[in-house]
Amino acid sequence: MSSVLDAHLAYLRALLGERLDLAEYIELTQGAPTTGWAPAYVAEVGEQARRALADVDVAWDDQTRTAFDALSPNLPAEDAGDVIRDYAREYEAQVRSLTGAETTFELDVETVEVDAYWSYWLDGEGRRARLRINRRNASFTQVDAYRFALHEVLGHALQYANLTDVSEHAETPWPRQLAIHCPHQVLFEGLAQVLPLAASPDDPLVRARTRLDHYVQLVNAELHLMVHAGASASACRDHALSRLPFWRPADVASALRDRSLDPQLRSYLWAYPAGIDWFLNVHDHGGSLLAEVLHAGYQRPLVPRDLEQLWPAGPRIGGNA
Repeated sequence: MSSVLDAHLAYLRALLGERLDLAEYIELTQGAPTTGWAPAYVAEVGEQARRALADVDVAWDDQTRTAFDALSPNLPAEDAGDVIRDYAREYEAQVRSLTGAETTFELDVETVEVDAYWSYWLDGEGRRARLRINRRNASFTQVDAYRFALHEVLGHALQYANLTDVSEHAETPWPRQLAIHCPHQVLFEGLAQVLPLAASPDDPLVRARTRLDHYVQLVNAELHLMVHAGASASACRDHALSRLPFWRPADVASALRDRSLDPQLRSYLWAYPAGIDWFLNVHDHGGSLLAEVLHAGYQRPLVPRDLEQLWPAGPRIGGNA
């Protein structure tokens, strides 16, 4: 409880104009260090992404993203909600088996047009979730719809509903209202990014996209640290484009803006690289570890130190540099 209160206070002070050092701010809000990942490790993750893309005949160049998207049929944004629901129904029993979640939940899907970085967003209360699809950014393929169903519906919505169920049947030490500037976000975003692969580990398109997402998030983490260490915009741009040749300067500008100017995103966006890196390592470790972590994560909102206690020999959350 105290770590959540500390996170709320740090975020409130940031909204009032205080600008803490990034490491202190992320530690207070996300509960994770900003160690960052060693360049050699990031390069190896990039090589894993390139191998996975090569397995589906996608080259690593300025057209990688376009070539990958072309492998799966496009969906009109207005149809995406129905397709996401269909995938959620198809995989619900499997995810319940993986996670031990037993409660029911309701899902509302809305199509909106918002000037924001996100293509889709899930929020809600208790067992009722709302998925908003941002027409301005959303571009859906069949693989995207599958990933969104696993990430947003069977990841976030089912997880939040199960936490509600747990808290209604027993005394719990966590606050019932959750927020993205608090230290359970590493769990929520890490688990949700890897759940599509956990449910379809042999699907080459899902495997390639997850490996690519891992690499992109580590590059985002590098930019997060660079811009707060005083690197120039041009240096950040050159670094990002050397790592990700399919990015455009506008992609770099958006990444830097979100991670430097917005008090909420300055905190929250660190949960994505910290989360996907740890959870993908859990997945790759094999054995019963993934099932144990998933079951625990659907029973209570774990913070980074809780996750590390589930796997003491595993990598540290927040980097290995």
